[in-house]
Amino acid sequence: MRTNRRALLNTARIGVITLAMTLASVAFAEPKEEEQPNIVWILAEDICPDLSCYGVPGVQTPNLDALAGQGVRFTQAFATAPMCSAARSAMMTGMYQTSIGSHHHRTLDKKPLPRGARPITHILKEAGYFTAVGCGYGKKTDLNFTSENLFDADDWKQRKSGQAFFAQITLAVTHRSFKRDPNNPINPADVSIPPYYPDTPLVRRDWADYLESIQIMDGQVGEILLRLEKEGLGENTVVIFSGDHGRCHIRGKEFLYDGGIRVPLIIRWPGHLKTGTVNDDLVSAIDVSAEILNIAGAQIPQSLEGRPFLSPDSENRDFIVAARDRCGSTYDRMRCVRSSDFKYIRNFYPQYPYVVMSNNYKRMQYPIQTLMQVMYARGELTPEQARFMAPVKPVEELYDLRNDPHELHNIAGNPKYQGVLVEQRKRLDDWVASTGDMGATVEDPAIAAEYHEQYYGNFVSTMTKRGLDPECSPVEYLQWWEKHLGVAE
Repeated sequence: MRTNRRALLNTARIGVITLAMTLASVAFAEPKEEEQPNIVWILAEDICPDLSCYGVPGVQTPNLDALAGQGVRFTQAFATAPMCSAARSAMMTGMYQTSIGSHHHRTLDKKPLPRGARPITHILKEAGYFTAVGCGYGKKTDLNFTSENLFDADDWKQRKSGQAFFAQITLAVTHRSFKRDPNNPINPADVSIPPYYPDTPLVRRDWADYLESIQIMDGQVGEILLRLEKEGLGENTVVIFSGDHGRCHIRGKEFLYDGGIRVPLIIRWPGHLKTGTVNDDLVSAIDVSAEILNIAGAQIPQSLEGRPFLSPDSENRDFIVAARDRCGSTYDRMRCVRSSDFKYIRNFYPQYPYVVMSNNYKRMQYPIQTLMQVMYARGELTPEQARFMAPVKPVEELYDLRNDPHELHNIAGNPKYQGVLVEQRKRLDDWVASTGDMGATVEDPAIAAEYHEQYYGNFVSTMTKRGLDPECSPVEYLQWWEKHLGVAE
């Protein structure tokens, strides 16, 4: 049963919670009103809501499925950027990365945050929280600004006795290169391939590998939840699970389609949130930052651009905004406005292609990019697939998400949707003005040049280790990928 935000809070006591890692049931008492809850924010890298509890075939995620059954699963949660450093800079501050000068991935000349912006961990400390990062897993922060004393330690066990804690934990196994799950291999024939990718054995194997890495990550989530229970912390700990941005596939990461910005979001708060709830409200990742401060009873700065969303009187978002800027050595500027029904994308550099073949990170790690490059040259892609490989982009893109959830058909030029197009244009223009979007500021070209040199050096080294000439043809490279992934004829 789906419900809106006003049905989220459940003041009745939750009696029993089922843990995926154990066969026991744990009874929970009412938390005391004056007791600050612990908060654990688990961030999985580079994933969309590709979990079995979201209805995705082929993958098994029993721990996250159980967590969703114990809390609230959000279906429309979005990162503010399709790359980790920009997205994480926003989440750490509760402000758009474009508002604080942290929008380029990555920033070599990092600077302190501008006036009015603060890391949420500093605010949590003022509210009496002990802040920890990693806790036996990834300590990644990857921020595009400088700041001191973000966290107190690398584990919540180092806090004072009885002190409430906030922990940020990164699970990196879902980042490329993927790890196969030896205990529960996925048959590539069982996965569902989005229609913007060609349906070939290589694509299916790569997609199955992605889902198997999610299964491994799910096991890590189970370990974290089990630790909380063993230490007697489950009753008074809010567990938040989300992705830092969308999936690391060629049309996902670095782009503003849902594959690049839509993330899973599951929140469990025993005794406060109605269990087994599915919520369809639009949520931005910076709203999670604001809600963390709200749950902690901390002072929320007026400058914060995220907004709490769990309270009965919280105001629903009509739309979310996401932004893409420089990714490594690849310059581009894109902005999107997404409502529940429509997605509007503005490409500020339409003369650039979507897929820049000199992007050495994707050349090293993304086999589907090489496959589509070869198939595009041969004329073997469908029109929808070929559009992504074209040498230029449209200035504007508009998608009817109800009828076109894969964002295949750009209706920006359709007279039937001109009213929607005008409305979405205005929303973006107003957002750019009201938030002080810094994306129009020209960055020193030497920064991109330095990243190009760095990534190209890594690319040459990687290709040499693979026994390939760095300047080999796409066909030769594709043959290597097919052999490497075990799908060569």
